[in-house]
This record gives sequence, structure tokens and C-alpha cells, in this order.
Amino acid sequence: MRSILPLRRRALLTVAGLCLSAVLGAAHAAEPLKAVASFSILGDIVREVGGNDVSLTTLVGPDGDAHEYEPTPGDAKKLSAAQVLFVNGLDFETWLPKLTKASGFAGKTVVASQGVTPRKFAQAGGGHKPGDHDHDHEHEHDHDHDHDHDHDDGHNHGDGHHHHGDADPHAWQSLANGVIYARNVADGLAAADPAHADAYRQRAAAYIARLGALDAAAKKTFAAIAADRRKVVTSHDAFGYFGDAYGVSFIPAMGVSTDAEPSAGEVARIIEQVKRDKVPAVFVENISSPKLVQQIARETGAKVGGTLYSDALSKPGQPGATYMEMFEWNVRQLAAALQP
Repeated sequence: MRSILPLRRRALLTVAGLCLSAVLGAAHAAEPLKAVASFSILGDIVREVGGNDVSLTTLVGPDGDAHEYEPTPGDAKKLSAAQVLFVNGLDFETWLPKLTKASGFAGKTVVASQGVTPRKFAQAGGGHKPGDHDHDHEHEHDHDHDHDHDHDDGHNHGDGHHHHGDADPHAWQSLANGVIYARNVADGLAAADPAHADAYRQRAAAYIARLGALDAAAKKTFAAIAADRRKVVTSHDAFGYFGDAYGVSFIPAMGVSTDAEPSAGEVARIIEQVKRDKVPAVFVENISSPKLVQQIARETGAKVGGTLYSDALSKPGQPGATYMEMFEWNVRQLAAALQP
């Protein structure tokens, strides 16, 4: 008996060890994919498609201005632990290549705007007339999903101002492009986490159906408003894709970047244009100072509409806390202000 007991005890310990290893292995396998999104709107799309299979961190949060964002050491730490990074692309996140390099990020990068036809910026102060733009079919942003974008893109990132190329980066302002973003997110998640690929694609399909229904409703809403009333002044140049998709002309008081102050002459030209074109409404954005838009409203008699969400979602509990809520809110605010 004395010789059998130690053998039995050793066998039991071995079985217990194997069971514990299996439990720990299953727990490790069930850990959600660690993902980082560059800004809040894209983060919400990742959250919709990723569900509980993804642990998501968003760098530029609600009401945050991605044009003027200054990354923190904490951001580098978050990125270094991530398995996949979702970016807008189209030179939107001009601060990101330096952060990616500093963090030592070694995961996959997914460009959400991959496959979008980029629109070119109109001349400053000239407004965006639907269809009045030059599509760039060269797709300069045609990056491989594994590319880390640590390149010298010719933009000056070191002077405190963030410069964009000719392509308008605000592609999410068209829901048809939102569908492209959702597909790219699903593909990126499936590539990084093949075990949950079917779940990502199913969630994406359901989400895309909702985006499509909202897109159709938005088109119907603006089609019911006379074309000569579909003119709006906004703080900065963020609604060009929206204008093209839904037949609204936008006059930006500032250029693409929210850190660029227009000159007195530019403001005078915008005020003259608002009077000449009988623009019915001016809007501020959740990331911009209201002063300039309020001045234009004062001097032209145009109505000040509600807040529009351009580059960032609202905080939870406010009207634009998700991408779809943001879009529904913007459509309602614009349509109400443009009605006779």
C-alpha cells in the first residue's frame, strides 16, 4: 500500500494539472481582441461590429478634436498593447504615425476609408455644391492592412498645426461610406481574430442594413426641401461628403482644420455670400468655437441652427453618442432649419 499511494497521488496531481491547464487555456482563448480606434466615430463602428469579442480603446474621445489632438504617453502604452489599430486614413490622423512609431505597435493596421472615392476640397469659402468636386481615382490611400503607415507623407507634423492633403478625410459624413467603413472593420477584425470571423460578419451585415435604411430616409428628407433652400454655413470644412450625398451646399467658415482662423477679408466674403445666396441657416459644431458662426448669423440675419456633430460623437446621454444617432441628429437639425 505504501508504494501505491504516492503513485496514485502523483497521477491525481498530473490530472489536476492537465485540467487546470485546459481551463487556463480556454480562458486565454476567450480573451477579447485588443483593438484601438483613432477617434470616437470610428470607435463606435468598431464597437458595433466587434461586440463582446473586442476590447476597444479610443484615442480621441467624445467631443474631441482629432485635427488638434496631441497624443499622450498613455496613448503610446495603449497602442503598444493592441493587436489591431483602426484608422480613418486620408491624412486625417496626421499625429498618428509618430505615435505608432513611439509605441512600438506591432499589430495590424486597418484603414477604414479603404475603397472610398475621396473628394477634393473646394476652394476656401467657396462652399460645396452637390456634385461639384473632383474625384480622385488614384486612391493614394490604398494601403495594405498590415502596413503601419509610418511614412513621410510630405505633411508638416511638427509645427503645432495639422495639415491635410487635397483629399477630404471626412468620408464618414456619407452613410454609403459608413457602409464601406463597417465592411473594412469586419474584414480587419476577421483577419486579426479568425475564430470570431463569422460573428464579426454577421454583426456587420445587421449594422449595414440599419445604415442603409437611415441613408434612404436622409435622402427622402432632403429631397422634400426646395433645392434653393438647401444651403448652410458650418464652422469648418467637414460636410462635403454629406453635401454630395444628400444635395446640400455647405459653406465652411473655416478651412479643413479647426485650428485655422479665417482673416477678416475671408469672413467678409462669407457674410456677402450668405446674403447674396439667401443662406437660411448657420450651424456650430461640437468641436468648434461658436463665436465666428454667431458673428455671421448676426450680420446676415441667418438662423442659428442647433449643434452639428462633425468629427466627434457627443458624450453618452447626449444626442450624438453613436454614429447612427449623430447622423439622425444632424439630418433632423439641418432639415428643421432649412424648412421655410
